Amino acid sequence: MDKPSQILSINQIQTREQFEELFRTYYQELCSFVMTFLKDELAAEEVVQEVYFKLWLKREEITFSASPKSYLYAAVRNASLNVIKHIEIREGYKKQNEESRRAEENSTGDSMELMELEQKIALAVSELPEARQKIFVMSRHEGLKYIEIAEELGISIKTVEAQMGKALSYLKEKLRDYLPLWLWLFIFFE
Repeated sequence: MDKPSQILSINQIQTREQFEELFRTYYQELCSFVMTFLKDELAAEEVVQEVYFKLWLKREEITFSASPKSYLYAAVRNASLNVIKHIEIREGYKKQNEESRRAEENSTGDSMELMELEQKIALAVSELPEARQKIFVMSRHEGLKYIEIAEELGISIKTVEAQMGKALSYLKEKLRDYLPLWLWLFIFFE
């Protein structure tokens, strides 16, 4: 037969002195136990003090079927795990905020560089000879194929190809400081 568990209520501690005795009896040992979880002496003391404080406030309501020592160990263990969970959540938010901030900074820097490059490209395109500039704009800005440009301008496809080759060579030379970004623009927006 199972032995009936002894129900002990903290309100059986009649005086503040009895509660203080409970506090003094287990306080250091509970702090050491919490240190195994939190690795922070101050945080461990705060957890133990908080458990005792709640225990005192709810002494009329709390009943437990184990010794006060077992109850206290379980309570500080659970409180420690809650602190760890809170720290992990806070660190996760912190990391997420840092990543968002870095992405925003990179995005701002990239868009400024992209705007500067667009201005340099526009200036370089405006320096092309008029016929070459027209062919380049029709190809890159209007999205026409070489055959369509040739038909519209009444010139051969070979002429369009040659003029585009010269335009791209000129732009490549003019924008060599921006070459990786420039290539990216022309490869993906061709």
